[in-house]
Amino acid sequence: MKPERLLILAFFLPSLFCYSQNTEPAAGPAQVAAPAPAAPEPAPLVSAPGVDANTYVIGPSDVLAVTVWKEPDLSREILVRPDGMITLPLLGDVQASGLTPLQLACQIAAKLKKYVQDPNVSVVVGAIHSKVIYLLGEVGRKGPVEMTPGMTLLEAIASASGLTDYANAKKIYILRDKDGKHERIPVHYKEALKGNSQFNLVLEPGDTIVVP
Repeated sequence: MKPERLLILAFFLPSLFCYSQNTEPAAGPAQVAAPAPAAPEPAPLVSAPGVDANTYVIGPSDVLAVTVWKEPDLSREILVRPDGMITLPLLGDVQASGLTPLQLACQIAAKLKKYVQDPNVSVVVGAIHSKVIYLLGEVGRKGPVEMTPGMTLLEAIASASGLTDYANAKKIYILRDKDGKHERIPVHYKEALKGNSQFNLVLEPGDTIVVP
């Protein structure tokens, strides 16, 4: 090959190389992984029927939902222990028994101020297990009955499947501990059945209904 042609070829080779580099297919856009779907937040615990946050007194075995706004790690559903305490993150043991939900929420908020700025705390009673009454004798189902707020004599007997055929409705009575003493309260069952609210007594936790 003549020297002139070699010189021309040497001139154009770098241009051809650069062109081939520039004409390679461009890389597609980087694939961005789709963000993982957020885990669904747990459904809030619904307050037990008839529970007033201002007046209901929390007791052992009640189920509570403690919610700290914008602090999911501090919020949880929790059982009140037999000693009346609950255990919370950062705070450890906190007295719950003997307080209303509103009082407990204020107490938790006050303790959390060391760790959280302006904590907003709510307490909901999801299930009541601390209020129990007892039925003995001629009823369909003997033993303890979980008490609903404002439970009456007739409601309690109905929850125990009513009286048996051998029950002596005239001699039903309620045993109640009052100031360390046993009080015996006579029951006028038939009058209560007639709709006389005076005889459809409102029960208290720990009452025992005896049906001879």
